[in-house]
Amino acid sequence: MQQTLKKKIFRWLKILLLLYAVFGIAIYYLQDRILFQRSALSPTEQYQFKQPYKEIMLPYDSQSAINIIQFKIADTLKCKGVVLYFHGNKKNIGWYAKYAPYFTKHQYEVWMIDYPGYGKSTGPLTEARLYEYAEQLYKLANAFYKKDSIIIYGKSMGTGIASWLASRKSCKQLILETPYYSMTSLAGYYFPVYPVSKIIRYKIPSYSYVKDVIAPITILQGTADWVVPYSNASRLKECLKPTDEFISVAGGSHNNLYDYEMVTKKVAQLLQ
Repeated sequence: MQQTLKKKIFRWLKILLLLYAVFGIAIYYLQDRILFQRSALSPTEQYQFKQPYKEIMLPYDSQSAINIIQFKIADTLKCKGVVLYFHGNKKNIGWYAKYAPYFTKHQYEVWMIDYPGYGKSTGPLTEARLYEYAEQLYKLANAFYKKDSIIIYGKSMGTGIASWLASRKSCKQLILETPYYSMTSLAGYYFPVYPVSKIIRYKIPSYSYVKDVIAPITILQGTADWVVPYSNASRLKECLKPTDEFISVAGGSHNNLYDYEMVTKKVAQLLQ
């Protein structure tokens, strides 16, 4: 009887270990699909945005280009500056264009880029390339706007990229919507039984970048966020300057913070 029980336990242990290994391998090889839910577009496809915009294809190298959409304001003479908007991991610029009016109505242009493989942007998708594309967007903006007229904005996955850029380039303000402490810490939340620091290729240590940002920082985080847990985002508090802000939106989720008046009022205040 005891021998039979040991055999059963051993058999189940082998099954569990096999499942653990298979799932771990799947995470490693499918991480690009899990982290980056890209939607590519044909270079000839036309966007149908309601607000005025200009589209730019910025060559990066012989095989890569950055697609940029510049959302314009009605009266260019009243323009206060530009918001460099780094979007999340879903689809492409078309998915995030609905947020542009929250800035353009306050007389700020909004420039959005797509990451490699998103929309019409091309090139290899690596962590280094994400930063390089962000830097190219900043250089283009800085050719038209002074540093104190540039606001760097990141949403979800884009918060790590925005933080990296703001840690290296001067700007008026860094705004982070639903940020994460690091990509590896977030992966660790979802896959706690795996050595994610070795499995996940994309580290994006937001906490490290935020510490080096000289500009004022405002973080917007919902307490009911189901993508980036509040517990993960709130760890960034320890990295902020005394004058920075961490704004908790009670009941706010991952994609509905702009439904809250406290958020729209705060953004309007920052865009003065």
